[in-house]
Amino acid sequence: MQPETICAIATPPGRGGVGIVRVSGPDSSTLAARLCTSLPAPRHAGYRRFTDSTGEIIDEGLVLYFPAPGSFTGEDVVELQGHGGPIPMQRLLQRLVELGARLARPGEFSERAFLNGRLDLAQAEAVADLIAASSEAGANAAMASLQGGFSREVHGLTDALVRLRVHVESAIDFPDEEIDFLSDGAVAAQLAAVCDQLARVRKAAAGGRLLRDGMTVVIAGRPNAGKSSLLNALAGYEAAIVTDVAGTTRDVLREHLHIDGMPLHVVDTAGLRDSADRVEQEGIRRARDALQTADRILLVVDDCPGEGEGDGDGAGEQAIRAQLPPGTPVTEIRTKTDLSGGVAGERPDAGHSVIGVSAVTGAGLEALRGHLAASMGYTGGEGVFSARARHLDALDRAAEALEAAAGQLEIGAGELVAEELRRAQQALAEITGEFTTEDLLGEIFSSFCIGK
Repeated sequence: MQPETICAIATPPGRGGVGIVRVSGPDSSTLAARLCTSLPAPRHAGYRRFTDSTGEIIDEGLVLYFPAPGSFTGEDVVELQGHGGPIPMQRLLQRLVELGARLARPGEFSERAFLNGRLDLAQAEAVADLIAASSEAGANAAMASLQGGFSREVHGLTDALVRLRVHVESAIDFPDEEIDFLSDGAVAAQLAAVCDQLARVRKAAAGGRLLRDGMTVVIAGRPNAGKSSLLNALAGYEAAIVTDVAGTTRDVLREHLHIDGMPLHVVDTAGLRDSADRVEQEGIRRARDALQTADRILLVVDDCPGEGEGDGDGAGEQAIRAQLPPGTPVTEIRTKTDLSGGVAGERPDAGHSVIGVSAVTGAGLEALRGHLAASMGYTGGEGVFSARARHLDALDRAAEALEAAAGQLEIGAGELVAEELRRAQQALAEITGEFTTEDLLGEIFSSFCIGK
């Protein structure tokens, strides 16, 4: 069945110097020629007048024609560049619909590019990530994925898995050979190498996800430890109410910041303690819920002995640490160094990261910002690519399958090793779209801009 010809406004709503209407599909050139009499030569811009069904001029501007397959979608594509006002754009769109085009769904141009082999799924998603990037680092990571950086890593893993599967399945197919291929160490060595390679990709993808979505940092601690003051100091204005009354913060406060151009979501929470106040109890419950979503926790401890509730002597710190979700990185923030005389900035500690700060003087805040930027995994070097939650899930499932394969290899269960390797390969194939479902495609592309 021949695909329909689709059209959409490709520039943001509002008024501007130029607005673009994009057309893609087998009838693109025919419809556009009826709209503006004739098309310029392929990939050459031509000035044209755009007319309605009566021949009245509705706008004028440039026309670009990209014949298949050398276009973004892999189909015939025409771009009409007119004046960037809502009325001229809507009139152009209405005229194309009258001529037989259909209004495009969100992301349908990118979806066609994927279906026609112009982009794989990870690259198509990178298009949306590049448009939505809120930082230079995030834009660089999205561009790296769009250029195929992430896909090359995934294909490298897949190729290594295919070679390993061939080795394992050869051993299964020829069990009477004098050499037991499963026990000669070669398969175990190859499997270990693939696991190491996957671990590197998972780490890079986790950093890429933080660059795309931002890192969620939850500030936790006992009442009056200086949590809200720390939030205000990082935000640069009084986002939270600060008083000397314990339990002032009763709800979760969220601020969206940028550190070195990277998105950071900072969450201030109610002080963690036992309380008979029903409102404060609800705030503490919400604080504990917020901790479960954190990429990093800032455990705020009063640096002045005896000033906070249980702070200073370590008892309050240990009580709070026992309530934190296991596996989430924790940075201890020692506040009020202007009063304690303690060291501002990073402090040496064998067990965990400790940073002294003063929200009053600003001492130590730059060290904290640098620590958070480093925690996001962006070093400014090459090899950084944009990644999404679904990519991390696929990589996690691939890692679980390889771990299971290693266990089956130890007991010599060749068929089960082969099955786990197949599962790992299928999980990786979901990232680039070599193995996918229509439901997944619909979910992914529905979040794109109309016209992209």
